[in-house]
Amino acid sequence: MYTLYFGNCNYSSWSLRAWLLLRHFEIDFTAHQVEVLGQGPNARHRGYSANGLVPCLHVDGFPIWDTLAIAEFLAERHAGLWPRNELARARARSVSCEMHSGFTALRGAMPMNIKLRLNGAELPVDVQADVDRVAEIWADARAEFGEAVGGPYLFGSFCVADAMFAPVVWRFNAYNVALPPAAAAYRDTMLAHPGMKAWERLALAEHQAFAHYDALAERFGGSREA
Repeated sequence: MYTLYFGNCNYSSWSLRAWLLLRHFEIDFTAHQVEVLGQGPNARHRGYSANGLVPCLHVDGFPIWDTLAIAEFLAERHAGLWPRNELARARARSVSCEMHSGFTALRGAMPMNIKLRLNGAELPVDVQADVDRVAEIWADARAEFGEAVGGPYLFGSFCVADAMFAPVVWRFNAYNVALPPAAAAYRDTMLAHPGMKAWERLALAEHQAFAHYDALAERFGGSREA
């Protein structure tokens, strides 16, 4: 019924989100990996994705693109993708949309690269502001909702919001970003998630490298693992 077109595991942050949701909620799907070049829309993808980007979910051949659209479609068909409590659900949607449309400084300076391991460096002011905002979102969600229901994720149980922030978890891990205790604890929870570990194994097995990301390793004062 479902076929997910997704990109390179080491680099494709948007692909991770859709793949992780399908895997976590045990939704049966066929995985169809395609190569991405890190250059935005690509004509080679338009045969299965109208906007030339991945991920794209096909439902009996009908294409749904953009991660939030995929998440909302799945949530209409499968239980548990959003929190049950209406206020928690509203907050989860708010922070998911904020992640979807914002944090451009962080995205530009720290592309997802799971193989990367850096020593850490002082961040530009705009990037640090994005990091601080992410840490604030995580701490507030955990304090107000996650801890209240006793689960380890942002809103207790794993939901769309956790998937939306999953690539940021890998960015913070790869670029060795210093985090306050609450955010660091959530990062570690996500790194231990079975789906995240499975995606990491796929990423580490890939051999394609983007020269632009290697250059960022030098900028941030570290070295890239082989």
